[in-house]
Amino acid sequence: MTRYTLSLSLLGAFFLLLSTAPAQAGDRNRRGGAGAQELLIPFGARTYALGGAVTANMTGIEALFSNPAGLAYTGGTEAMFSRVQYVADIGLNYLGVAQTFGYNTLGLSVQALTFGDIPITTEDQPEGTGSTFNPTFITVGFSYARIFTDRIAGGVTIKLINESIDRVSASGVAADLGVQYVVGETGLRFGVALKNIGPAMRFDGDGFVRFVNLPEQRPDATTNGLKINPASFELPSLMNVGVSYQYRLAGGAALTAMGNFRSNSFTEDEFQGGLEFNLRDVLYLRGAYAWQQTREDTWFNGLNFGAGLNLKLATTSLSVDYSYTGTRYAGLGAVQTISVRLKL
Repeated sequence: MTRYTLSLSLLGAFFLLLSTAPAQAGDRNRRGGAGAQELLIPFGARTYALGGAVTANMTGIEALFSNPAGLAYTGGTEAMFSRVQYVADIGLNYLGVAQTFGYNTLGLSVQALTFGDIPITTEDQPEGTGSTFNPTFITVGFSYARIFTDRIAGGVTIKLINESIDRVSASGVAADLGVQYVVGETGLRFGVALKNIGPAMRFDGDGFVRFVNLPEQRPDATTNGLKINPASFELPSLMNVGVSYQYRLAGGAALTAMGNFRSNSFTEDEFQGGLEFNLRDVLYLRGAYAWQQTREDTWFNGLNFGAGLNLKLATTSLSVDYSYTGTRYAGLGAVQTISVRLKL
């Protein structure tokens, strides 16, 4: 089978999968119906600065958030660390590594949320027991991407999800699939990705056990341990469809315009647009705006800014990127991200 035939087979299978995407996409009445919301938090400064409008043109490890097909263009060895200062004093740490073998690229990533110490409250002590707990939300991703032709690349990520809160926990698995298409030397690119596709998750653990007296028992009888059976919850699946166009300027500069449509299963759909100015592949300036019809569905005001510096030494490059994402509420603070990438 030729690479061209294989790429057509991949596209056919992918768009067949798209046809099975949730029909409830864009329904704001389903807000709060999904769990594992950490899967929706971007981890890279470039993604934040461009408002998430990077489905068509993001490459390397950071592409794993929007479209795993972009991992295929890593072109060597790449490592990335990112720190996100999210809203409400929540932090996100991300570490990813990738290695290219010919037309194939493998990636491994670990993402962890930090919440700090949270006071334990009970029905009998609603003001707190004096003890604290620290939730642990960890996602580990295994990625594979391939360049099928000089125009088509595809990728997939399998994510193992674990959430632990005091004495209860939930585990699950999700998949991301994506395709990127390069329109020759025109500077035009397209991308499509399905994210967070997987079975429902459910919490379990000793924290659901309650010791009570049954109605027919005497008041002085031994209490009985009863376990509450929690409901399962779906994953926040979505679909990204993006386009980008790069225009070469004089003096080794370039300007890239990009747009993205995000079809959400559990909230309103979203539109994102961004611009990136690139000076000699050294200095990057970025800005974007993300729009939803009902702004109350999101904490963010839609404005995103950022900059990056790429330093090259022989065959090695070191990139540092920063982003600032504004929020609608002063008490939440802005989301600020710093990412460091090393490419060999």
